[in-house]
Amino acid sequence: MHLYEHPLSSYAQKVKIALREKGLQFTVETPAGLGLGTAGGPFAEASPRNEIPTLIDGEARIFDSTIILEYLEDKYPSPALLPRDPAARAEARMIEDLCDTLYEAVNWGLSEIRWFKRAEGEQAEKMTATAARQTVELQQWLAGKLGDKPWFNGDSFGWADLSVAPYLNRSFHYGLGTPAGASLTRWRDRLRERPAVAATFKEFEAATAGMSAAAERIASGQIRREYRDHRLEWMMKSGGIQIVLDGLAKNNIRFTWPLG
Repeated sequence: MHLYEHPLSSYAQKVKIALREKGLQFTVETPAGLGLGTAGGPFAEASPRNEIPTLIDGEARIFDSTIILEYLEDKYPSPALLPRDPAARAEARMIEDLCDTLYEAVNWGLSEIRWFKRAEGEQAEKMTATAARQTVELQQWLAGKLGDKPWFNGDSFGWADLSVAPYLNRSFHYGLGTPAGASLTRWRDRLRERPAVAATFKEFEAATAGMSAAAERIASGQIRREYRDHRLEWMMKSGGIQIVLDGLAKNNIRFTWPLG
């Protein structure tokens, strides 16, 4: 199997954790032109939105992290990542959906401010404070879902856990993690002991070292960030309307195919 990905992508991290938990061998590649939305070749043929992750498995060409997880669970059912109970399966999928949309948007917005310098000074402080409040709300919701269970999936690690993993871990990276001794902090400690997760987080941390020049790459036109659905909503409601307008004027933001 071949996975088109970027180690900073929370969506790609989900898939890599699943592949590693299932003991599947795979190679990885970050497509050239990904940051501009202009990648071509086999990746673009498989992913019309020019988005990662995209999985190539023989003749199968699969994009979207959730669909890839479903494919892996169908084709490689052992070890199972989804619980058997229908209600528990639905719970895992709902946790994934919330993280993939609401939590991802907050983390993405923070990266626009911290790495890409879309906002600075007072505006950056206000937007960061808003993101911090939102992060607390999301973490409280997740803590309620975890309860006193060792894993979001229940007694064993699974789908819901790998869905939360990259988002909560990024909060810790940004200094917005939960306090020492909190249930989510203890869960993350257990999580990081798993080889599949440790390897994926190590790749994430290594990639963050290359973000020191991210703002310059935006300014020079090397990158056009994708403002898709929930990300655009986050900007609009969290004090970033002018950022969107400036990005359109400077042509350093883009939207999902086929809209431009």
